[in-house]
This record gives sequence, C-alpha cells and structure tokens, in this order.
Amino acid sequence: MTATRLRCLLLAGSALACAGTAHAQSTSGTAAGTLVSNTAQASFTVNGTAQTATSNTATFVVDRKVNLTVVASPATNTQVNLGQTGAVLTFKVTNNTNGTQDFILSADQIVSLGVLPGTDNFDATNLKVFVDSNGNGTYDPGTDTATFIDELPEDGTATVFVVGDIPNTAGENLAFVSLRATVATGGTSGTLGAALVPTDLNILNQDNTVDVVFADNDSDGIGPDIARNGQARAYLAYEVGVRSVNLTVVKTAQVLSDGVNAINPKALPGAVVQYCLTVTNSTLLVPANGVALTDVIPANTSYVPGSITVGGIGAGGACLVSGLPVADDGSTTGLYGGSYNTSTKTVTATIPTLAGGTSVAASFRVTIN
Repeated sequence: MTATRLRCLLLAGSALACAGTAHAQSTSGTAAGTLVSNTAQASFTVNGTAQTATSNTATFVVDRKVNLTVVASPATNTQVNLGQTGAVLTFKVTNNTNGTQDFILSADQIVSLGVLPGTDNFDATNLKVFVDSNGNGTYDPGTDTATFIDELPEDGTATVFVVGDIPNTAGENLAFVSLRATVATGGTSGTLGAALVPTDLNILNQDNTVDVVFADNDSDGIGPDIARNGQARAYLAYEVGVRSVNLTVVKTAQVLSDGVNAINPKALPGAVVQYCLTVTNSTLLVPANGVALTDVIPANTSYVPGSITVGGIGAGGACLVSGLPVADDGSTTGLYGGSYNTSTKTVTATIPTLAGGTSVAASFRVTIN
C-alpha cells in the first residue's frame, strides 16, 4: 500500500509546478528495486490564455538497504546434563532489509570474553543449525531440516535452532555458542543465494541500478561482528546446571529360614537373613551414573557366597522381586555388577545408570553365627 504526497512550487510567471512521490508503508522502507518516477507540471497564462507545460519524467530505483538482527530467544542459558545429545539453543533472525532475502547461517564457539557472564570451559560437539519449518518454535528432528533461511520477506522473522551434544566429562560447566546470520541474495525459492556484496560507496549513485548498502550495526559491541558487514550475531550458552540428585537408600533385613520353624522363622543361630537395599533417584529427568552400594556385613554373621543380586524391584527397602545374580569376584556379565571382599567383609553392588524417578533393589544374604 502506498501513500502519495504532492509537492508544489510557485514558479516565476505565476506557474505552479507539482511533483508526486510514492512511499511504501513498511518498517524496512520502500522495497529495493521499486521504480520511482514523476513529472512536473507548469501552468501559466499568456495574454489571458491559460497554457500548461510538462517536464520530462525523472526516474530512479530504490537501492537495497541491508539490515538484520539476531537475538537469543529466550536470552537465558540452556540447562543441560553431561552426556546429553541434541541439546537445543533457540534464536530469532529478523530481516530488516527492504527486500526478500535468504540468510546464510552458521554456529561457532568463538565468543569474546565479556559477551556472556561466566567462564567457558568446554565445547559442545556435533553443532548443527536448523530452521523452524512449521513455525511452532520447537525443534522437531526430522521436520526442521533446512539449514538456511529461504526467502524471508522484509520485516519477517525466522526461528533458528542450534543443536549440539554435551560431552560426558566431569567439571564441565559452560559452553558459549554464537549464531551468525549473513544476508544473501533472495529471489529463487529452495536455493540459497550468494552472500550480498556491498556497492562501492565511492561510486556515484546510478539511477537505474539497485545499489547494495550495508546498514547493520555491530550486534555485540566487542565480538567478531562489526558494523556494516551484512552480518549479525547472538550468543547463548549450554550450562550444566544439575550436579546432584536426590538419591536415597533404604535397607531392610528379613529372616528367610532358621532350620526350626517353617512359618515365621526367627533370628536363631544358623538362620539365613536377607538384606535388601533399595536405591531411589527422585530427581526427574536427571540420571545418577556409576551408583555403587556398599555394605559391610555385621558382626556375628557370615556372608552366603554367591548371594548378591542386583536389579530387583523394591519398595520401602524390601525386595519384592529378586534381581539378577552377580559374581562375588567383581566380574560383570550383564547390566549390573557386584563383589564380595573377604578381607573387609564388604558387599558391593553396582548400577551403571539409575534414571531419574526410578528405583533399583539389590540384596545379599548372611547366616547368623
């Protein structure tokens, strides 16, 4: 939609000259390539006779004013876990250029000191960039597969995801990541255009040529981006936020047999007692890795060889369903491990990963001396 203004000048000899100019209503301004043309009209009288004169038509095309913004959305660190894959950072790219443009996208971990708070002490791996294809603001693997912004109209905004993997290394805290967008040529759907090249500002303006002028700001103030380079950056960080979980262990003892009573056996010398340990990770979505349960058998008892089981179902410390038997010598043949140290009289049960919100039971037996 355009609005037309008339500018009129009172010329010598009572001649009135008017010119018309067109203005597109857009935040980014009149679209690049728009032809602006007008003529001037003069009206006058000679010996009482009214006459008019028309000027030649003056024309020029609107040049391309290149501008863009990249912002983090939201501008807060993304909380991740060690060993997490497919961790997502979200950005928004806005086309402030007065024309439809493609945008080249790239992610890197070269971030100047002072741009983000904290100390960067690790790098994410397998960094990839994808564009939100369905506009839902959520990264959908297999759906959001585009790696560049295609034909973004002026004043349009696209959501962009940076996806990476978090190494499983103790002590990692922050990984700074930046998304860079570069304005590229638009006009061909489905094909990434070449990065725009600015017109030499030392060359006089050509009325029939669309010049390219970079008008973007330095987006970070001190980082790799500079003003008027046709690029913009924004920064976010992966933060390993949770370093502890609510892990509890409940232990119970049950007399299985005493050699005298078939029902309700008692804790007599020679009776077999089963200890059950139920370990629970109450922190949802955060696993506890390398869980090791250790228990020194009490005085006045003897360990029953080969009695360790791990992976059972327990409730309130009691083993409801027995787990898998594990070897006393520490060898691992399945998912879980265990051992019995005859010197220290210590029973050990190992659980490689205890998922958040789950419980695993381990048991062993002793006889009363």
